Amino acid sequence: MNEKIKAIRCSSTRYNIEADTDPQTLRTLYEQAVPPVPEDRVADLVRRRAPWPEMLDLIGSSAPHGFLIYHRNDAAPVFSLAGDTAVCTSYLMGNHTIAERMYRFDPSVLLYAPLHTAIWGEPQGPAYFTFDRPGDQFGSFGSAEIAAIGQELDAKLADLLDHLGLPAPLSLKGSQGLPR
Repeated sequence: MNEKIKAIRCSSTRYNIEADTDPQTLRTLYEQAVPPVPEDRVADLVRRRAPWPEMLDLIGSSAPHGFLIYHRNDAAPVFSLAGDTAVCTSYLMGNHTIAERMYRFDPSVLLYAPLHTAIWGEPQGPAYFTFDRPGDQFGSFGSAEIAAIGQELDAKLADLLDHLGLPAPLSLKGSQGLPR
């Protein structure tokens, strides 16, 4: 292998959590709990070269459950042209003030930050919420500091699932001292 290429094999646990509702209802609940990143206000802080505590305050007050939506992709309109009936909206969800705490150790963590999530299913339901476990993704960097923040994200994701009325896997709560 070329000396300039470093291959890292990693695996992640993917969860498909079934909801007792249809995809549109779950999407509405999710988007209420995870609002869009306040791009104009972030851009203003960057333009002013504001001190980092201002960013921490802005994001802390903007993300009621610790996460913001950075991108939303509703795939159904395009794929319905091929005859597909399922709906799926994928998201990039995260918190750049948390990502920065990992970035300082290894900027390539941005491969997984923000997190990818998807809400999908047949229009009448049931809906599914799908994501890869952050602790697995960030644990693959070989850094105890990054791995610990990945486990913190596991716990935040478990709290968000609880808020959405979805069952949270014990492996997410395990980072809070609960059994894995």
